[in-house]
Amino acid sequence: MTGSIGEALTAMGSLNVDLVVAEDRLDEMVGIDFLTRLRVSHPDIMRVYVTRSTARVSDQLLTQAAIYQFLLTPLDPTQLGLAIERALEARELARRHRILSREFKIQGDSYIFTEHKGPAFRPESHRFEKLVYASEKMAEMCNLARQAATTELPILIQGETGTGKELLARAIHYNSLRRSSPLLVQNCGGLPDELLQSELFGHQRGAFTGAISDRLGLFRAADGGTVFLDEISEVSPSFQVSLLRFLQEGEVKPLGSDKVIHCNVRIIAASNQSLKQLVERREFRQDLYFRLKGFEFEIPPLRDRPDDIAPLAEFFAAKHADSMGRKVLGITANAIEKLAAGDFPGNVRELENEIRRMVALAKDGEYVTARDMSPEFLAAAARKSSDGLRGFLPDGKTLKDQVESLEKQILGHALLRNHWNQSRTAVELGLSRVGLANKIKRYNLNELG
Repeated sequence: MTGSIGEALTAMGSLNVDLVVAEDRLDEMVGIDFLTRLRVSHPDIMRVYVTRSTARVSDQLLTQAAIYQFLLTPLDPTQLGLAIERALEARELARRHRILSREFKIQGDSYIFTEHKGPAFRPESHRFEKLVYASEKMAEMCNLARQAATTELPILIQGETGTGKELLARAIHYNSLRRSSPLLVQNCGGLPDELLQSELFGHQRGAFTGAISDRLGLFRAADGGTVFLDEISEVSPSFQVSLLRFLQEGEVKPLGSDKVIHCNVRIIAASNQSLKQLVERREFRQDLYFRLKGFEFEIPPLRDRPDDIAPLAEFFAAKHADSMGRKVLGITANAIEKLAAGDFPGNVRELENEIRRMVALAKDGEYVTARDMSPEFLAAAARKSSDGLRGFLPDGKTLKDQVESLEKQILGHALLRNHWNQSRTAVELGLSRVGLANKIKRYNLNELG
């Protein structure tokens, strides 16, 4: 490059530049210095660096300048042309990505502007395969699950019915090295030992009454893949012994056969009861429990992660509108607020069933609204609202105790309303950030989060 760095930066201010190629002078590293300063003044410009030797430039300098590509002299015209072409392509893709991201964000937030009285907060949603979430609890769990998926360790998933245990199991399998091999599912609840043994380990013809042909069994059929065992807490003590041996040795012995076959299968087990508590009550083998919990996940119930209700509702609305061949514009904020008032004993499954019903009742080409909600959910929302007003009655005998009780309730409601955003809550209540933090600590409100 010719001229000073200052002159070049001044000239850049009046030009529309997509890409810069800078080369060092003989004894000066002016090219890398210029590109480093350009990163601050023009961050969107693609930067290509030309140098005589990589020995003159450290990895740290290249990182500081955010170099897209560096080339060595003497330059090959074809190589230079290719580097410039690819750099401009990358810049255009980045530009389109930013535009699309903004458009999708606006479309996703469109429900904010309907049936809503006041500021709305909509956390960014994420996905782990078919698991949709926005809460920190689910984000932490799914991040660990992504790491666990790349290992060969067994997985134990626990949680209430309807929380998505099988979806998590499938997500782990499809993000593992076994993704190209089968994932087979077996519900262990309510099956007698002989039938469960046959389903998993297989049998030979004539092994028991009704065994009219050989059966391969899930473990052999899924060799190289994954077997998901749901309701593992329901298996008998004798079958627990068979399962423990398989986990230890990988041995499969079909019913009616003396031949032992080795299978390479990863086990993902799920339970809606705490296996640790069952072990303490001597209702589940401790050694099997430790074998199953290579990684242990507890999926929180939906009532403990209200931030997930809005993204899940929108996901289910789009899913079922598509399956029904209907067009809906989204779900109104008022409907989301009423849904969030539910206790959801059936968890995510219950929410999906309600959304499916609401989509079926919604007018084509319009929003899904609270008028499409079932009477049970509307009654729960009204009850929760009424309970909330009654809940503002202060506790305590003295005036001081009652005032503190009322202050605690006001703080708790404000924090929940603002999804525990302390800065927003402090502004709403006219408190300083430090003052709010002190009150949270004083009233031990972290337990409500």
